[in-house]
Amino acid sequence: MPYPYGETKTVILANGEFPAHPVALAILNNSKYLVCCDGAINNLAKTNLIPDAIVGDCDSLSEDSLSKFADIIHRISEQETNDLTKAVQFCIKQGKRNITILGATGKREDHTIANISLLCDYMKDADVEMVTDYGVFVAIDSDSIFESEVKQQVSLFSIDKMPLTSHNLAYPINNHVFTNWWQATLNECTDTEFTIETKGRAVVYRAF
Repeated sequence: MPYPYGETKTVILANGEFPAHPVALAILNNSKYLVCCDGAINNLAKTNLIPDAIVGDCDSLSEDSLSKFADIIHRISEQETNDLTKAVQFCIKQGKRNITILGATGKREDHTIANISLLCDYMKDADVEMVTDYGVFVAIDSDSIFESEVKQQVSLFSIDKMPLTSHNLAYPINNHVFTNWWQATLNECTDTEFTIETKGRAVVYRAF
């Protein structure tokens, strides 16, 4: 799928599987402002990249990292949110509201599901997308148009039981209310863009 590598601004690297897909790596390498969830610095240290900030409760940082990155560590000890949410909130407080999340999936499935669902919380305060080695997740709560390409695989995950309508998808959705997450998955685009109409929260996935 098309992706504007050069336009990546703020990137958060979470402590899931380290990015391997060329798109994800291009986003990481072209970031203008890079924030690491604290455990992610262990993988980032294997590259030549230096983060602008490390955010989290710091329970995953080694003594070496605590010393080496002392000037950019922002310790947030409260346990009501996870490190990814702490990092997103930190970026928003810095006035950065166009955020791409990498490394938020893989390893533990419960963390993966939780991180994807959090997109519905983040969208209230910022434009946030999650890029994996397989595609892109974004949350919506209103009518939205997505750049795409013919035969690109598309899945929808309806969080609220609200009617959904699609345009330019191979299997049309017409004012339908979905009652389980699997029901609107495994579709595909038939044009260079598609539209989802909804008044409820949903997560849209586009595969690479």
